[in-house]
Amino acid sequence: MGAKMRNVGIFAHVDAGKTTTTEQMLYQSGHIRALGSVDTGTTQTDWLDVERERGISVRAAVTRFTWKDTPINLVDTPGHVDFLSEVERSLRVMDGAVLIVSAVEGVQAQTEVIWQALRDLSIPTVIYVNKMDRIGADALAVLAQLQRLLSRQVVPVAAPVGAEAEFTGAVSVLLEEQVIGAGEQSWAEPYRRMLVEAVAEQDESLLEAYLDGQAVDDALLGRVLVEGVHRSTLFPVLFGASNRGIGVKELMDAVLTYLPAPSGSEEAPVSGVIFKMERDPVMGKISYVRLFEGVIRNRDTVLNYSRDMQDKVTQIRRVTGQKTEDIGVLKAGDIAAVYGWSRARIGDVIGAPEGVPGEKRLAVPLLTVQVQWKNEAEYPAVVAAFQELADEDPLLDLQWLQDERELHLKVMGPIQMEVLTSILLSRFKLEVSFGAPSVIYKETPASVGEGYVAYLMPKPCWAILRFTIEPGERGSGLVYKSLVRGERLLESYQNEVARRVPEALQQGLRGWEVTDLRVTLIEGEHHVWHTHPLDFVIATPMGMMNGLANTGTKLLEPLLRFRLSVPEEYGGKLMNELVLMRGEFDAPIVRQERMELEGTLPVATTLDFPARLGSMTKGRGTLTTFFAGYRECPPDVDVSRQRRGVNPLDQAKYILAVRNALSG
Repeated sequence: MGAKMRNVGIFAHVDAGKTTTTEQMLYQSGHIRALGSVDTGTTQTDWLDVERERGISVRAAVTRFTWKDTPINLVDTPGHVDFLSEVERSLRVMDGAVLIVSAVEGVQAQTEVIWQALRDLSIPTVIYVNKMDRIGADALAVLAQLQRLLSRQVVPVAAPVGAEAEFTGAVSVLLEEQVIGAGEQSWAEPYRRMLVEAVAEQDESLLEAYLDGQAVDDALLGRVLVEGVHRSTLFPVLFGASNRGIGVKELMDAVLTYLPAPSGSEEAPVSGVIFKMERDPVMGKISYVRLFEGVIRNRDTVLNYSRDMQDKVTQIRRVTGQKTEDIGVLKAGDIAAVYGWSRARIGDVIGAPEGVPGEKRLAVPLLTVQVQWKNEAEYPAVVAAFQELADEDPLLDLQWLQDERELHLKVMGPIQMEVLTSILLSRFKLEVSFGAPSVIYKETPASVGEGYVAYLMPKPCWAILRFTIEPGERGSGLVYKSLVRGERLLESYQNEVARRVPEALQQGLRGWEVTDLRVTLIEGEHHVWHTHPLDFVIATPMGMMNGLANTGTKLLEPLLRFRLSVPEEYGGKLMNELVLMRGEFDAPIVRQERMELEGTLPVATTLDFPARLGSMTKGRGTLTTFFAGYRECPPDVDVSRQRRGVNPLDQAKYILAVRNALSG
């Protein structure tokens, strides 16, 4: 079964025609009888109200169809940068990817972010240049841009016939598939040459034949090309116009030809991952699982490795668009919806972790917003709704300040806030709004120092800890180790400390997460009679905060890497603007009367920049940004955030609060 199957993700920048292409695949494979339209909100994969109203995808949608006797699980992912977290979760369950690029807009911001992630994970990728029928479509220009911005190994496997209104399709430039007619020879030649040159570089006998001016063996060319795609060293390009159904059959053929089938054995121990969660009003939580190894059946009890608990499967269903069927079994290599796992969370590893590929972090929320609700009576319902949404998207990192009756969450940008507002209204019938977004800062130790705690009162308790805290490299996160021997501090207590250190660093002296530091436990002591296992849960945050009070912390702010293109006449004005925004940039490049700038900008100064850029350039400027890490703030920036719970520096009050909570 696994060998005759494909798991493919469809990725693109917003508006490149991803959902339309998915819809055409379902239609042309005979899976649906009539085509839906993104503009009228009738597509199979965009079925949330908000997706239909706005014509954009905000959730990854799983659908399945069969092409030439091969079942294909297709995951249609969101294209807007605000929903990058959905994309990153889909990436780890794919064996292959289709990246859609518009023939008019070419490579866009999201295209590059996704491309980089696909390369980091070595996922074989086919590129589909869509919208060849649009005014301004230029296949060779897009190919040149793909080779410049994505990879030199991007190769056309077809040559488009005509362009704009004259576009009628594409012919294969692999001669074994069809003979290019004499009339087509001349215009197809540059595409054929690009393909042969790139593929020949990967095989000695092909290279020799090509350099000697001999005819190239197309059967060998095809084999080397497939091997190159599987190794992620070649990336085939096809051309089409999905809204007219042109080029979609060739794209489905290419998925079968170039993208690999899943590996994995049904005999091996169960190993899988939950990459998407939904909630059904009747059936409760639905966990979308990609199974890499083994088999799961209805009524099986399965280990949730991430939560360290056993969970029973009540039902396994295949989901296609909005229809589901009970299939009762999920086998290695396949994807299905599992019901009955009420405590599962997105990202959980099921069974053995060895078979599950790692994650690629793309989405880093840089803004925090406060939720506001219409009337006080709805407050509990709003909290419950956001808790449910945070289960489905943990990056929202919901912070519920119960004493202040406040809800805060992390977001990627303004579109995500609009979509959350819309989901609350359509799914929960609640009206909410958000306060002005503020930037998420971080803290890092300002110097080397020690943290010490002797938690000996009120009895019975006994926990002594001493840490050294040192600043780390930018981007290194937390590095923790213990030098304490087991007889001084039992291993079970040491494990508790190791678990609590990251938690204790969630809020530093100014209330922000503390990062880029090395923490070493150099002394620890328990008492044979007086120590209670929970003592180290209480002591660790006190020791860590004592250390931070000794080292002091510096504030870090998030940075964006940007690429800006504006008509030349606005260049000087924009460079002044960037300097005022504390931007740093390389020397500008002028191309065809447009000026291009690359550099870095603090997130804090860019919140309203896209809107300002539009008015400053009469809508002719384009801005691309990616997250570029955190760096130290200038000395005049000092921002604190309200703390959740009692500060461990106020030890007496903190001990009381935590002991009450633990015993309660």
